[in-house]
Amino acid sequence: MGFGSYDESEQGDQDTDIDEDAAVNVHENDHDGAVTFDSDADSDELIDQLQSMKDDD
Repeated sequence: MGFGSYDESEQGDQDTDIDEDAAVNVHENDHDGAVTFDSDADSDELIDQLQSMKDDD
């Protein structure tokens, strides 16, 4: 067989059984809580920092 060729008879041999126990559970580590961030900078300082980061790009 050449590159990219396949034998159509092999298409029926594919294992399509899905093991749901082995699947990733995206809700396994859910967290209900809050995140807080305290800063001594006022909003004008933070906006200036954001603008300078945007200007660097």
